[in-house]
Amino acid sequence: MADVATMAGVSSQTVSRVANNRDNVDQATREKVLAAMQVLGYRPNTAARALVTGRFGALGVVSFDVGAHGNARTLAAVADAAREADFSINFMGVRAQTEAAVRKAFRHLMLQSVDGIVLVESQILDTPSLQLPPTMPIVVADGDTGHRYPNVDFDQAYGARSAVTHLLGLGHRTVWHVAGPHDSFAARRRAESWHRTLTAAGAPIPPVSYGDWTAQSGYRIGQELARRPEVTAVFAANDQMALGVMLALHEAGRRIPEDISVVGFDDVAEAAYFLPPLTTVRQNFEVVGRHCVTLLLDQIEGRTDGPRSLAVEPELVVRESTAPPPSGTV
Repeated sequence: MADVATMAGVSSQTVSRVANNRDNVDQATREKVLAAMQVLGYRPNTAARALVTGRFGALGVVSFDVGAHGNARTLAAVADAAREADFSINFMGVRAQTEAAVRKAFRHLMLQSVDGIVLVESQILDTPSLQLPPTMPIVVADGDTGHRYPNVDFDQAYGARSAVTHLLGLGHRTVWHVAGPHDSFAARRRAESWHRTLTAAGAPIPPVSYGDWTAQSGYRIGQELARRPEVTAVFAANDQMALGVMLALHEAGRRIPEDISVVGFDDVAEAAYFLPPLTTVRQNFEVVGRHCVTLLLDQIEGRTDGPRSLAVEPELVVRESTAPPPSGTV
């Protein structure tokens, strides 16, 4: 730090302010100090900085199956929001759907000196009420830990209800559902809302078909649905399964949307380029990421007057894959 101060022509205290990203340094001085740091290869000592500021400047994220669309988008959104707040991200993936595996991931992150942890708990664990370290600020995204911890989630029930209501409003007698896997919180909430919406409308309740979030599983289920002439509307729990359903219907000669309407969930980047473009439920992951980081910072900084639970409302995006049912089927 003394070498940086000498090269930049400032005091060591000014170097410390720049290293800790304090705002009481004018821009010209900050740039001189940063340039000297780069030339000399100076890196702040995070342990020493933590003693002064009480922070390590890092947040942890624990997640299952980062290859899944929702988990990957949530992780990216949390990382973006953390970067805006001048925090780095340490990620720990979990394979086993057990409390022990999650607790082990938390221990690893705590050894890496993080200030708080986001748990993306999209999978149902082997215990109904997760017990996590009481001294660590925690936020749960896309999960349900028995309401023990602050949480941020999409209003999954609202999203599914808007999809089913849209199809019923077009005149379809009922809506068939391609659900996600049994061990997913999101899939369970979407399926429950689908069932409640049909019940409230007095519509028949068709049998549920369960996929695994992949287009392959949607294709397999779509082949079965294509053989049923009474199917005129399908709500798939994610866009990938909807894509598989659409291909199977196309191969069977069932036209979309003239014969069968299809709605997905997520609004992946490619949804607008399906054939036809897919009506789907859009989730704003950027808002979820910001809320997760905000709730963590509230805990880290000792603010107790903020909300503990936030629900982000999804948006139905109507495209060309939905239409009224063919005449004579209502």
